[in-house]
This record gives sequence, C-alpha cells and structure tokens, in this order.
Amino acid sequence: MDEGIRWTHLKPREISEMMLEEHQLKTSVTTVKKLLNQHRFRRRKAQKSVTMGQVANRDEQFKNIEQLRKVYMESGNPVVSMDTKKKEYLGNFYRDGRLYTQQVIQTNDHDFTSSADGIVIPHALYDLALNHGYIHIGTSKDTSQFACDSIRHWWMSAGQHHYPNATSILLLCDGGGSNSSHYYIFKEELQKLVNDIGIEIRIAHYPPYCSKYNPIEHRLFPHVTLACQGVVFKSVAIVRDLIARTKTATGLSVSVAVFDKLYQTGRKVSDTFRETMPIIFDAYLPKWNYRAMPQLSFTTVI
Repeated sequence: MDEGIRWTHLKPREISEMMLEEHQLKTSVTTVKKLLNQHRFRRRKAQKSVTMGQVANRDEQFKNIEQLRKVYMESGNPVVSMDTKKKEYLGNFYRDGRLYTQQVIQTNDHDFTSSADGIVIPHALYDLALNHGYIHIGTSKDTSQFACDSIRHWWMSAGQHHYPNATSILLLCDGGGSNSSHYYIFKEELQKLVNDIGIEIRIAHYPPYCSKYNPIEHRLFPHVTLACQGVVFKSVAIVRDLIARTKTATGLSVSVAVFDKLYQTGRKVSDTFRETMPIIFDAYLPKWNYRAMPQLSFTTVI
C-alpha cells in the first residue's frame, strides 16, 4: 500500500467493538459510519491507473491521435476503435455477477479448460460517431486474419451504408495482440482487406501500456460485461444473445455476428509482401501510424 494513504480493512462493527475493548468507549455502528464519512474514508477498490513503463513519444502520439480523430470526424469519415475482449470458455464454469433465480446455480468447482465445450473470442469495433458496437464472436483463434475479417464484415454490413461518401477509415487500436504494430502478418492481411473493400484504412496505435485509453475499453466493453454478468456460458448462442442486449441510457447499442471459421496460428508473412510492402508509413511516428491503400489490379485483354 502507498504509505501516504490511510486505510483500514476493519468493518464498522469491528471498529465499534475495538473502541469498547481497547478504549472503553461505547460507540454505535451508525456513529462509526458517520465518523468515517466525516474524515473522508470511503470503501474503494484499487484502480489500474499507474503506467508500468515509460515510452518515448507517448504524449506526442496521444496528440497525434486526437488530431486525426478531429480531422476524420469533421470530414465525415468513420473513426472506429478496435480491440479483442477477453476470451471465455464454454461450459459449466463460474462467472462473476448475480442474477434473480429460483434456485442456486451450480457450477464446476474448478475451471479446467480441458473440460470446456468450446471457446468464444469477442473481437469488437466501436463506431465513435454512432455510439454503436459491432462484436464478432470467433470460435477458433485470435489472429490477424480474424481481426481483418471482423473489419471487413463491419464495413460490408454497416460501415459502407452509414458512410457512403467515405474516402478513408481511421482505426484506433492497441499496439499488441492480433493487430500488433510489430506484426508484418497484420499489415499483409490489412492490405488484402483494403484491396477487397476498395477504401483506405489508416491505423493509429496507442503506445505500449496505454491500452486503457482506447475508447472501446471504457465506452463499450464495461457495458458488455454488465449485460453478461452472472450468466453461465453454456453455448455460443447464449453469449451472442446476451451481448446483443447491451445498451445504455445514452444510446449505446450493439450488433453481433458469429464467425465459425477456423483460423490458423503461426502463419508467416509472404516473402513477396516483405520485399514489396505497399503500406505507407507516416513521416511522423511511423511505427504507430500508417496507411493501407487499395491497389488497382489490371487485367490485359487480348
């Protein structure tokens, strides 16, 4: 604990009893609560807010992302935050949260993944302007190909209809995972994607140790967690229906799709892509900022 923070793990009743035993002061639990409140003692839980590492150009990238967001919003182009939520195993496994039930919910006393009936990997995109989430539930592996298939599905099913005049898509994402800024395979899949959908995608990665600032982390994921809390994930259908119920008083809504495709891990980038990579890196902080432009293919007719 931080030495500058005063704290106690004692409950009000325990404090009341201690006051009587050690100081012969008879104090009610109500009085103890009032005194704690008066001296600004609150029940709090630790917050994951201390950055573990210092990264060069961290603040510069935050300013760059803010500027990109402003430009894209003002031009009517989509700004989409992307990330993969924690994977969940299917089966009779315990999950946090409480429900109104007529009987006690019995789950396995150990969460051995070997007894799981499957896995769900929720890859998500959050449209900042529309306040709408798109979650694609994978049942295989979290790979770069899966991430790009998720983007493709969003664009073909919703994005191009909401943004018919769009000339570019801004994707905000972390620097690791299936969309790692270090992965050539992600860039190769991204290039294939833009060639298919015919629109530029600009990537802006958040610096290492800064994933909590990605908008999807606090605008979408907490509400999805609330919508699913306490329910045992017995099947993909249950997970899909629960996530689809996600909404807030401020208008958040969610669309859900299931991807049953098998994704292969450990794939290597092709030698051709490495040698002739068409990805356009920004002059400013290129390791975190780059664009994939559609490549025209020409067919010669004889």
